[in-house]
Amino acid sequence: MEPRGLSAVPARTAAPGPRPAILVLPGGGYARQAGHEAEPVAEWLASLGLHAFVLRYRVAPDRHPAPLEDAKKAMLHIRSGRHGLAVDQGRVGVLGFSAGGHLAATLSTGVATGSPGLDVAAAVPDLSVLCYPVVSFTGNVHPGSVDNLLGDAPPSNLLTALSAELHVTARTPPAFIWHTADDEAVPVSHSLAYAGALCGAGVAAELHVFPEGRHGLGLAGGEPGPGQWPALCAAWLERAGWVQALSS
Repeated sequence: MEPRGLSAVPARTAAPGPRPAILVLPGGGYARQAGHEAEPVAEWLASLGLHAFVLRYRVAPDRHPAPLEDAKKAMLHIRSGRHGLAVDQGRVGVLGFSAGGHLAATLSTGVATGSPGLDVAAAVPDLSVLCYPVVSFTGNVHPGSVDNLLGDAPPSNLLTALSAELHVTARTPPAFIWHTADDEAVPVSHSLAYAGALCGAGVAAELHVFPEGRHGLGLAGGEPGPGQWPALCAAWLERAGWVQALSS
């Protein structure tokens, strides 16, 4: 039985054997999920030969740790193979937008939920793709994400616990990150902080900052600058050995 809110888009490839998989976490400020950051993104990943899973995780009025519990359960389910797709258990990644990027980053840094029965280590992805992510709950915060996830006046220790840039270690998975410099909703400092923390820990990170582009672009088709990110990300995944050579 699939976890609540999880759907699969199988890889479109004739290549035999298990394929890498990526869990897609759309944004929406922990208040909703943006449709253009969900199934269309999964279809793009499937076109690269990856199995894609879209998670409609719980949002407000549900609070932390509900979304993180949903994401961890989804990761464990993807690795379990109970969905019927041939997934390479050692190559399961996560891709998140905005608040979904925050969820992906907290998943990647192994933030605990306190829920019994969830294997924290097994739920950590093998790589992450973060698209204009919310990262920090302590600096240049996105008020909507904090309020929707934690409610009014959350304690400082919880804000620190959910600031992913503060919990990066050498075991944190590599990341591809992109943002726009003039993002008025989620400042580019979030991506800079996470990329800096990864580099400081000796973890591979690729960061692209485009000069212009509104928040919430999704696949950004036709957008000068940000419209390059899918091709750049696909090339990064190719170099990581997750997709076949794009020139073939």
